[in-house]
Amino acid sequence: MFRRTILVLVAIITLLVAFASCTAPKEEVISKNDFLLDTVVNIKLYDVDKEAESLIDESFELIGQLEEILSVHVEGSDLDKLRDNAGKGPVEVSDYTMEVVESSLMYSDVTNGRFDITSGTLIDLWKINPPEGYLPTKEEISEAQKHIDYRKLIINEEENTIELLSEGLIPNLGAIAKGYIADQVKKLLTSNGIEHGIINLGGNVLLIGDKPVDQAFRIGVQDPDAPRNSYIGVISAKDKSIVSSGDYERYFEQDGIRYHHILDPFTGYPTENEIRQVSIVSENSVDGDALSTVVFLMGLEKGLEIINSMENIEAVFVTKDHKLIVTQGLKDIFEFDENNYKDIYEVVYR
Repeated sequence: MFRRTILVLVAIITLLVAFASCTAPKEEVISKNDFLLDTVVNIKLYDVDKEAESLIDESFELIGQLEEILSVHVEGSDLDKLRDNAGKGPVEVSDYTMEVVESSLMYSDVTNGRFDITSGTLIDLWKINPPEGYLPTKEEISEAQKHIDYRKLIINEEENTIELLSEGLIPNLGAIAKGYIADQVKKLLTSNGIEHGIINLGGNVLLIGDKPVDQAFRIGVQDPDAPRNSYIGVISAKDKSIVSSGDYERYFEQDGIRYHHILDPFTGYPTENEIRQVSIVSENSVDGDALSTVVFLMGLEKGLEIINSMENIEAVFVTKDHKLIVTQGLKDIFEFDENNYKDIYEVVYR
C-alpha cells in the first residue's frame, strides 16, 4: 500500500513538472549588434525562441532602409533630393519621410525655430565628427544662418510632396530620425508577437514591455563627467523610451575650448546654458529624441516648462552646477546613486 502511494505521488509530481515545463515562460534571451546610423545598434529580445533571430535581422534591414530614405548624406535619399531641389519645386517623398518631417515641423513651431529642421547648412559647416571638427568664421556662420528657416518648408499631404522654397536650404533629421526609426522597429517586433525587449540605437533606448518576470527594465542616467557606463542614477521603466542628449557625446576641442554638436541656429554656435545633459522619458521615441535636443537648446527653465506642459513626458536634467532636476512624474521610478554621488550632486524634484 505504501509503495503504491509512493508510485502515485511520483507519477503526479512527474506530470506537474512536465506541465510546468510546458507552461513556464521561455527563458531564452537573444541579443545582436550591428553598426547602423553611424552608431552601434543593439536589439535584445526576451522570452523568445531561437527563430526570433530572424526578426532581429529583419529589424536591422528596416533600419538600413530607413537610413537610406531619411539621411541627407545618402545619395538618392528623400532628404538628398529635397536638398538638390531646394528653390526648384516640390519633391514626392515616402510616407516615412512625410511623418518624421511633420513631427520635426511641430517641434520647430514649439520652439519658434530654435529647433529647426532646416539647420543642415549650419551642421554641415561645423563638420563635428569627433575627434575632429571645424571652427567656422563669424562670416561663414552668418552666411549659413541665411539658409535656415523651417517656415520655408512646405508640406502637401494630398500629393505627398515637400517643397523647400529657397535655394540653399538643407533639411536635416539628425535630431529626430533615430527616435522615429526606433518606433518603426518596435512596431515591426510587436506586430510579430514580441512582448519583451530593448531597442538601443546608440543610446536611444526604447523598451518593449517589461522583463518576462514582470520586472521593470533599469536604464542608467549617464554621469557626464565620467566614462561611459558610469551612472548617476537609474530609471525603472516599462514600455517607455529613454533618450539622452549631452555636451559630452560628440565634440571637438580647439585652443582648450570644447565645441559640442548641439548647435543653436539663433547664434550659429553650440548652445550655451546651464544644462550638461538631459534624459527624456516618453511613450514614443520620436518625441524623446526631438525633446532631448529641444530642451537642451531652450535651457532649463523653458525646457521644464515645455516638459511639464506635455502629457506622458518626463525628464532628468543634469546641470553644470551639479544639480539633478527631476520632474515629478519620475519621483517613484528614478533612483539616485547616493553611495557614489551624494556629495557631488543635489537632487531636486520639480
